[in-house]
Amino acid sequence: MPPLDNLFAKGVIAANTDFGLFLFVDMKTAFLIDGGFFIKRYSYIKGFNKSDSPDLVAKNLVSYCFRHIQRINDYRFRYGLPPTELYRIFYYDAEPFQGDSHHPITGKAFSFKRTDIFKFRSTLFTELKKQRKIALRLGFLKNSSRQWNIKSRHTKDLISGKKQIQDLNEFDVEYPLSQKAVDMKIGLDIATLAFKERVDQMILIAGDSDFVPAAKFARKEGIDFILDPMLNAIDPSLHEHIDGLMTIKSMQRNNGKKTDSSDN
Repeated sequence: MPPLDNLFAKGVIAANTDFGLFLFVDMKTAFLIDGGFFIKRYSYIKGFNKSDSPDLVAKNLVSYCFRHIQRINDYRFRYGLPPTELYRIFYYDAEPFQGDSHHPITGKAFSFKRTDIFKFRSTLFTELKKQRKIALRLGFLKNSSRQWNIKSRHTKDLISGKKQIQDLNEFDVEYPLSQKAVDMKIGLDIATLAFKERVDQMILIAGDSDFVPAAKFARKEGIDFILDPMLNAIDPSLHEHIDGLMTIKSMQRNNGKKTDSSDN
């Protein structure tokens, strides 16, 4: 058995009982958040609104994670286990697209820096950097073809002849951007945290199955792996690759205090 001093340095709690010396390992929990998914599902959580400013969204994100910690510690306290603590919140997203283009309908120069999405994301990242225990992992956005596309909802009418190209307006086309390097960063961090034994538990806030290979590796390394899909339906097959589901359904205020309910 390793010396007790070494164990205490690793967060092990010792308790003398009538049955001898028992050791309890203090837990650490890391959050890995798919930023694009979080923003998309943000308003599905009661108490969070689409109109919230970037600084409020940043603060609510941290509060949401700590509500998870509180929920987990309530459970651990019930069974006489030591509490978990927040290791870090990893937030993954793509840098706002800064390119310029010519709008195919209006023929005018179009600057993405002037869009509401650019302004919101840029301010949000600035506010997140001010929050304690948050690490930003940013990829980038790319349009490989540099072409605009007609939005898919118009395709059927155009093919059938119900709508003509000249009927389209400036809001009927889009500049498709694909996210690069974000999923890779999530996978690398999951593997690194697990392999180096930095944490005991991971809570992934995401909605697709791209994380499955990394989750399998983490669980093999002994990590308690929880998925929070923020009330989004997931493929039933994902259940075999995680240790549980948990979503904080409500962050509403009640008489000045935030209340919560969760799905476990």
